[in-house]
Amino acid sequence: MAAALPVSALIEKHRPTLDKALESIRSRAYWSPHPEHPKAYGENGSLSLPEGKAAFDALLGNRLDLDQPGTDDWTGDEVSPYGPELHISYPHADPDVLLPAMRAGMRAWREAGAEARALVCLEILARISARSHEFAQAVMHTSGQAYMMAFQAGGPHAQDRGLEAVAYAYAEQVRTPGEAEWTKPQGKRDPLALHKTFTPVGRGVSLLIGCNTFPTWNSYPALFASLATGNPVLVKPHPRAVLPLALTVQVARAVLAEAGFDPNLVALTAERPGEGSAKTLALRPEVRIIDYTGSTEFGDWLEGNARQAQVYTEKAGVNTVVLDSTDDYQGMLANLAFSLSLYSGQMCTTPQNLLIPRDGIRTDAGEKSFDEVVADLSTAVGGLLGDDARANALLGALVNPGVKERLEAAPGLGEVALASREIGNPEFPDAVVRTPVVVKLDGAKPDAEAAYLSECFGPVSFAVAVDSTEGALELLRRTVREKGAMTVAAYSTSPEVTAAVEEVCLEECAQLSLNLTGGVYVNQTAAFSDFHGSGGNPAANAALCDAAFVANRFRVVEVRREA
Repeated sequence: MAAALPVSALIEKHRPTLDKALESIRSRAYWSPHPEHPKAYGENGSLSLPEGKAAFDALLGNRLDLDQPGTDDWTGDEVSPYGPELHISYPHADPDVLLPAMRAGMRAWREAGAEARALVCLEILARISARSHEFAQAVMHTSGQAYMMAFQAGGPHAQDRGLEAVAYAYAEQVRTPGEAEWTKPQGKRDPLALHKTFTPVGRGVSLLIGCNTFPTWNSYPALFASLATGNPVLVKPHPRAVLPLALTVQVARAVLAEAGFDPNLVALTAERPGEGSAKTLALRPEVRIIDYTGSTEFGDWLEGNARQAQVYTEKAGVNTVVLDSTDDYQGMLANLAFSLSLYSGQMCTTPQNLLIPRDGIRTDAGEKSFDEVVADLSTAVGGLLGDDARANALLGALVNPGVKERLEAAPGLGEVALASREIGNPEFPDAVVRTPVVVKLDGAKPDAEAAYLSECFGPVSFAVAVDSTEGALELLRRTVREKGAMTVAAYSTSPEVTAAVEEVCLEECAQLSLNLTGGVYVNQTAAFSDFHGSGGNPAANAALCDAAFVANRFRVVEVRREA
């Protein structure tokens, strides 16, 4: 039976988008095909906000059947960080049945070629984009993000990152020509002549282990990088955030089937409470690629034990800001206040340690002592979050009890400069909403190291007094080298200091933002232009997204024949 969605139709529909994505990863200029304003949706087949909410509500209390082989049970006990229980059940898979079924579609998927695979991926992304408001509800009620952030980060921005991965995957696969004629002169004898073909071949089943805080944003690069390079993808979501990825799998399976491919190239397996299926699946011989975002402990275990697989990890890090001087004191304070507050600090890129010389910093408002800088920053955070409605829109809800425990324990680590306060959410009275806490620490005291040299994930920041800017740079270097960092920021009006900070980040392989005082924040990155993580320090062994993130998901197999 002919495909309902032939490749010719996909070329006409999506090839211009692929070409623009390829151009954008080369130029690093701003571009996005996915509107980030909620009002842009509701026409041309896309869901409006009320329609997306209705679609989400229709999922509650039901079984999400993906019609995939090997389903031996149904599971799911997600509870929204905002309070309601979702009561949605998902397929639990028997890997002995599902994994062989997933591999069965690899040949046709390989033979389709890099362009067809890329265009099928773009159709999947287009259909997800049309349902962005539905996905936003799913992300909000599994991650605790406020709605606008869930819509943007969980929708258009995640889709951008998926498309970016497709572009990189396509570029790397077509770097080698599909065929070549090879002739070697032999003097007076006839030349040697061979006809050669070169085929990108996927490694095998790709296991995607999802995270709780950014279930789509952190997963789409891996999902689409593996799928576009010829690999089946088994999605194992975080048990608290299954729905966004289950919907993703549902869309992917429908598109693959319509395009004439085996829908089992993408499948889902949800885990039973306490099962820990990721560890079992990670050691399966069929699994040849693993993508993971989460704790350092399990990331290290995957890297050390899943030897049959290519493992990509994003783990914990200690993000650091060096404060030396600024010519826009209020802009610096406002920028940092927003960065510390967004999504209650539950981003892998949120700053944690603010390294400030104990003698203070130079500013356009005069010399500011350590205590003044910390007090003024605390005032800026308090002002930003002073209105409860605005605070709810920025903070969202605490994603799990562990974050709340760390927040409540933070005052015992040092002198509290800014106390956290509880905020009520009128729409969701069971939501746990807290403002950030800022704790002052003395970097010269050994007992403070245990705090500032450990990741304290959530709305907790440490203002660390150091002897000098040079001391701050030494501590920055040590932090990145020993603990890793997804982001580094610095403020200085001195060319010598900014050059020194750059050198530390170049040598220790950390992404750096300098003197941000406007509407761009250290904990936000733009697809097609910014790299998320570097892959060169302990926080992560991969960057989203670069050629290294996609190129080792496939190998090129050569066949030579006499011409």
